[in-house]
Amino acid sequence: MARLHEHQGKAILAAHGFQIPRGRAAATPHQAVEIASELISKPGDEVVIKIQAWTTGRAGMGGVAFTNDASAVLAHAQRMLSMKVGQFPVESVLVEEKIQIQREFFLSFAVDDSAREPVIIVAAGGGSGIEERAASARRIPCDVVSGPRPAALREAAEACSESPAQATLLSESIQKLFAAARAVEARSLEINPLALTQSGVMVAADCRITIDDYAVVRHPDLGIEIAREFDHPPTQLERVAYAVEQQDHRGTFYFAQLATAAASGTHGLIGFHGAGGGGSMMSMDAIVNAGFTIANFTDTSGNPSASKVYRASRIILSQPDVVGYFGSGSGVASQEQYWSAYGLAKAFWELDLDIPAVIRLGGNTEDRAVDILHRMARVLGAPIEGYRKSDAPAKIAARLSELIQSSGGGRWTPRKPKVPSFVKDSSAIMLPVKGGRVWMDAHQWRQIHRAVEMHSGGLIVDRQGVPTASVSMEEFAGKDSELLACDVECRLAGVEGFFLELDIPGLDELLFPTRSSVSPVTVGGLR
Repeated sequence: MARLHEHQGKAILAAHGFQIPRGRAAATPHQAVEIASELISKPGDEVVIKIQAWTTGRAGMGGVAFTNDASAVLAHAQRMLSMKVGQFPVESVLVEEKIQIQREFFLSFAVDDSAREPVIIVAAGGGSGIEERAASARRIPCDVVSGPRPAALREAAEACSESPAQATLLSESIQKLFAAARAVEARSLEINPLALTQSGVMVAADCRITIDDYAVVRHPDLGIEIAREFDHPPTQLERVAYAVEQQDHRGTFYFAQLATAAASGTHGLIGFHGAGGGGSMMSMDAIVNAGFTIANFTDTSGNPSASKVYRASRIILSQPDVVGYFGSGSGVASQEQYWSAYGLAKAFWELDLDIPAVIRLGGNTEDRAVDILHRMARVLGAPIEGYRKSDAPAKIAARLSELIQSSGGGRWTPRKPKVPSFVKDSSAIMLPVKGGRVWMDAHQWRQIHRAVEMHSGGLIVDRQGVPTASVSMEEFAGKDSELLACDVECRLAGVEGFFLELDIPGLDELLFPTRSSVSPVTVGGLR
């Protein structure tokens, strides 16, 4: 579920008839002071400054402050905008008027999957500690179109109010809540507290909204960048990864950054690459139990293309300071595991992997997958080990720990991928594929064409001394995974002159912003 910040949620509530405090979000301390100056116009006026972060307990971490002095807002905003929630920075604060509260209520909309209908929870009293008041909360079932059931709505409003007038205001607020949630296809919408002010007005003092992932595409006005439930605004690397997923729907690719530095007392950061939700969770537990901090969660499953796995691996290895690469998933997947092995092997070769990697690719063709990884390890001279479904995640996590210790625990430095020198030669032959291009060395074609024909499964053949696609160019363009396998097998056989270049838009610009003019690294008998 995609989350919205408080200020975004309040804008939605205001559009559906709710009163909200005056104020707006600020991305800099000076913007915060400007907003506060507008709100503090006479003695007695006070503002609240709140970090905009997807977390609870903001006050306890110093993320909420009150003041009646606009100049004091500068210090509060500077402090808050330098905070991190978890390991991710606070990017904005909400500055708004402090309202005078007479009474508080709790309102919550959610989709009840078991009942297959929306439900609204209302309780007298709001703020922290609502969990302890759950026993007194009232549940209002809702029709998906018409909203709250009238009898349940009336009973709940009356039970939580101190007067008929309050009950009327509360009933109206509940109906507005449903309308707002339905309009944006929310999975949940919580107002806590809904405040009855001393002037007798209901005001949404705080709110949290999550939007159904599948509905995001229908609501571009919400500005949701990634249709997934993160505990932080999307990082640049997550944006790059999400674009990869959107451009290639063969299988799934889920990437989320979890930590940018190793937790105190652990042995270092680990790049994590799972396959299948449950197996990935179990594997994450194994690496944490082995004493490491997980840098990211990644899942490539559902028969992902080799190209998608390659890009996922490149993105995982875009994180600095990881000390090892841990791949482990369900172990019972029906997908052909050798495609994932090819994707990993190509990424490891291009980046010249020099930190330990253990990869558990259990399932169909697992023996072939393990063989591919072990052959690439010999080419690289790197500590890369492949495992099967019979090898428990705890076992391979312990093995990764041993490899890291024996290698000295060096930290990974992101780098540009290796590219053969012939790619830059004007005589190089290029054929386009999905998200990239195949390059062949015209000077070596006579020597390598038989190997290319064999390893490409006949997709590229020799015709009068020229490499040619054996199928239509439209069909050929979709064979990027088969051509990736050809790239790896040629590499493992010592055959130069064939290279598959796959684009990852935005990645190099993110990693090397001041080095955009630097040429790709070239290696091996190649420039």
